[in-house]
Amino acid sequence: MPNEIITETSKKAKLATLLFWFFLGGVSAHRFYTGKIGTAFLQMFTFGGLGIWLLVDGIMIVTNNFKDKEGKKITVW
Repeated sequence: MPNEIITETSKKAKLATLLFWFFLGGVSAHRFYTGKIGTAFLQMFTFGGLGIWLLVDGIMIVTNNFKDKEGKKITVW
């Protein structure tokens, strides 16, 4: 089909990402896990964007919109 959208999913586990976010979100462990090293350091040094950036990441993970460094959605538990 010409209008078919093919989306690839990441090999990273959603459960691991969510647990890293919940328990170690303050040190951006979920971003290090998904390969987003640059933004992990930035988030860590801004205290999770004063908590807002950290909260947005949590919502993105739960709603299957969080992506790894290659742009693939993390959806597999």
